Amino acid sequence: MPAHTLPAPSQLDVAADLLTLLRDTTTEPRPDIQLEALTLAVAADLPVLLWGEPGIGKTAALTQLAESLDLPLTTVIASVHEPSDFAGLPVVGDDPAEQGIPMAPPDWAVRLVRAGRGLLFLDELSTAPPAVQAALLRLVLERRIGALRLPPGVRIVAAANPRSSAADGWELSPPLANRFVHLQWTHDHEVVVRGLAGTWPRAALPRLSPEKLPEAVDFARRAVCALLTARPKLVHQLPTNETRRGGAWPSPRSWEMTLSLIAFATAAGSSRDVLALLVRGTVGDGPGLELLASLDRLDLPDPEVLLADPTAVELPERGDLRQAVLDGVVAAVRNRPERSRWDAAWALLVHALETGAPDLVVVPATTLATLRREDWDVPAAIEKLAGAVSVSRRADHAAARAALSAEAGR
Repeated sequence: MPAHTLPAPSQLDVAADLLTLLRDTTTEPRPDIQLEALTLAVAADLPVLLWGEPGIGKTAALTQLAESLDLPLTTVIASVHEPSDFAGLPVVGDDPAEQGIPMAPPDWAVRLVRAGRGLLFLDELSTAPPAVQAALLRLVLERRIGALRLPPGVRIVAAANPRSSAADGWELSPPLANRFVHLQWTHDHEVVVRGLAGTWPRAALPRLSPEKLPEAVDFARRAVCALLTARPKLVHQLPTNETRRGGAWPSPRSWEMTLSLIAFATAAGSSRDVLALLVRGTVGDGPGLELLASLDRLDLPDPEVLLADPTAVELPERGDLRQAVLDGVVAAVRNRPERSRWDAAWALLVHALETGAPDLVVVPATTLATLRREDWDVPAAIEKLAGAVSVSRRADHAAARAALSAEAGR
């Protein structure tokens, strides 16, 4: 063989080249409410727990998140560790009676402290036995491992499979579960297909508007405090069901986390869908839905502002919110009945009729009509509403007659 001829590459070298090509993927900015909720909670420095069936992509999402945020990823499989790996191993020094016995942290914790930043991924959390879960409490809440304290630049994310699909799975203990923001991780068909083609969604920290920060904090505090003032029983509700205790449920700690998430979502301009994932994943479905409804009401325009200039303000598009606004305006007129306010309310109803569904003005118009005083002239605006009200009433009468006919035919 000539001296200049190179040896043919081995089949393992060719296989390595093929593996490199398979792993060569890219990312793109793409709306993904799960990924946005995760990055928002990470930005708020709150521990996150991803729940999902095996193979759903939880680990891959965390790997991609760490790369996108340029954070070194440290993965710890919770189920293969002893409690002492998180609480620290006792190390006897020269004079234990004088200096005590320090608790030595594991090597991965030392590396995180030295780096000063990173993403700590606690995988397979639902397969960790109760003793290990108890040892994790201090790590998740106080960020302490043995004698070390993790620096502020370290974020904590965990992953777990439901007990039904976990290998020798355990339910999470209530104290540990209440320290996490719980996100249900599911697959999106389009995301998976496009990712297998080589392009995955890109995770990015939310862009917070500096000028919105004070307003965001004020809004979050008003929202949470208003709900808990009206519903004091929601402050702390430990579920009676064992499975639900291992998920999101309301406590003073989780409400504080919720307040932070609302402030971050408001400052970042996040969508309602993202906020819904975070709120329900922190205090549970029931309290979370009540809080979301309360947030909607906080965003409604002040009835007095509407009465001052009924045609200049933009009414909500959603039917339930528009109905609440109109009902609030009528209630304001009832509380302080004046001719000018009554006329302004009619003008607002006309504006609502011209910009939205006619049936939404029927009840407010009927109620407003009953508030008329004898010396108040009927405004011309009522003529524009008469058609909608009469049509609605005829439809109601027709529906009632149809129901009676159906009943009689049985």
